[in-house]
Amino acid sequence: MEDNRKEQIEALEVLLEFNERLIRNMNIIVKELSGKRLDDTDKFLKSIVNALNWEIQVVNGTMDVLNTGKERVNKEAFNEKILELSKAIEENNDAKMAEEFEKVIPVFEELGKSAREAIG
Repeated sequence: MEDNRKEQIEALEVLLEFNERLIRNMNIIVKELSGKRLDDTDKFLKSIVNALNWEIQVVNGTMDVLNTGKERVNKEAFNEKILELSKAIEENNDAKMAEEFEKVIPVFEELGKSAREAIG
């Protein structure tokens, strides 16, 4: 049990390293999807989605550590924002994706703060 908690804390530490870069990249992709598309925008979007998916897996695997002592991450609210972004990506509508990324960025900023607080 203690090993599991230690692994979860280590996963959150790695998440923190990636989280800031992911947020920075999401801000960039919003600009690109808002009319400033570049040749590599689709490739960049795919890498951001992969990073998002990885962080989501970490969140799902560490929810008990994240919410030790108090609720820092509300799983339903978190999943709702991700689901809306996912729908926009499926539609492949740049404007809608940009809008949903703008809604998801604060969720991931809050996730970073929550992870930092949870692991002390």
